[in-house]
Amino acid sequence: MSQKSPEFLPELSRRSFVQSAALTSAGLWAGWQAWAQEKVESAPAGNEPELAVAIIGVGSQGYNSLLNCSLKIPGVRFVAVCDIWPFWQKRALKLLEKNGQKANGYTDYQEMLAKEKQLDAVIVATPDFKHAEHAIACLKAGKHVYCEKEMSNTLDGARQMVLAARETRKLLQIGHQRRSNPRYLHALKLMESDKILGRMTHCYGQWNRSRLLEGDWPKADELDADTLKRYGFESMHQHRNWRWYRKLSGGPMCDLGSHQVDIFGWFAKAKPGAVIAGGGTDYYKSEWYDNVMCIYEFPTPAGMVRASYQILNTTGHGGFYETFMGDEGSMTISEDSRIGEFFREPTAKKHDWEAESETTEKAGQQAFTLKIGETLDPSGKPAAEGQKLLEEVKKPVHQLHLENFFSAVRHGTPLSCPAELAYETCVTVMKVNDAVAAQKRLEFKPEEFVV
Repeated sequence: MSQKSPEFLPELSRRSFVQSAALTSAGLWAGWQAWAQEKVESAPAGNEPELAVAIIGVGSQGYNSLLNCSLKIPGVRFVAVCDIWPFWQKRALKLLEKNGQKANGYTDYQEMLAKEKQLDAVIVATPDFKHAEHAIACLKAGKHVYCEKEMSNTLDGARQMVLAARETRKLLQIGHQRRSNPRYLHALKLMESDKILGRMTHCYGQWNRSRLLEGDWPKADELDADTLKRYGFESMHQHRNWRWYRKLSGGPMCDLGSHQVDIFGWFAKAKPGAVIAGGGTDYYKSEWYDNVMCIYEFPTPAGMVRASYQILNTTGHGGFYETFMGDEGSMTISEDSRIGEFFREPTAKKHDWEAESETTEKAGQQAFTLKIGETLDPSGKPAAEGQKLLEEVKKPVHQLHLENFFSAVRHGTPLSCPAELAYETCVTVMKVNDAVAAQKRLEFKPEEFVV
């Protein structure tokens, strides 16, 4: 996988990795909770040129994560909202109006593209089976596109998206937002420059949640059968629970797993060579499995890295996080800023900052809290580089990825997750679905990752 990272990450001391203040109520967690508020506290207006933006799909992800976060970014003005469900469309238009933005509402995205000629960019947050259709149409209409992951529920759809971006020479950012998260960027920097893990040998990740089907919606606002059929749904229940249907999504590995498996390849600097997996519909009456466990093999120049990953939809035990293990230490990290620490093996060579940092003993290891950003200057105040990073990590995680996208549109900043990179992850996670069905170890061929 390509390892280019955004250039905004400041140089930080090794000590700042373990010394900085925790991000608790003032940090990312507070940002997540704030998404529910109707009026968004936007960033102060700057000198950035204003961008005319539309969004297609304003369900839970489009509304809560992307529309709300975009409103916090100076110079981003929504001129159009498109959704097949009037209930969601009206909700989004109301939010924009409360934030001083007047937008037009559409049901048909083609009508929107035909009428809104001034658009600079479009955010696509529709169900996975519509991503390729919507993203490609927007690219060919001359618009830059931010598309939620998974790229598509088929590899062919994802491949066509890559080709469309190349053909139109327009930007296509895919929503693997950890790629723009300073916590992950800084963790990778410390792994590379300070070798805090030594040689990485294993990874582990999980996303456990108690997931219920969506069965409650305003019955008076239901879509009629003809409208549902026209847009690819058999019922209102299917429209609200599309992630559980094979023709509409790529299943739990695409819905959740791709976020974290993407980090495995990124941190290992490698593409997987093989995977074995198991899963089933053991609890819910759904088409996609409700649990999956898999083991990847990542061959690297330093040796094999094996990565195990699981998704459980019947329990929230442990939540979601990733752990990276090496012969000198291990590290746990998550988008949840309350989770984060690393351990040093007692046999590992000591670094100078280890004696200066607050530690605890855990299973014979030296444990350090993994917190990022507060480097102090001689006056006792946060140094400029540390202060900048503290401000970054306090933002909602999707906002950081959107900021990278809009900066790329305005200034040519490298995208954190361009289409080619996301395609590699798409190949990586979809192979798990094949492995579950085949009930055997499957190998990757190098050409599978190339478009």
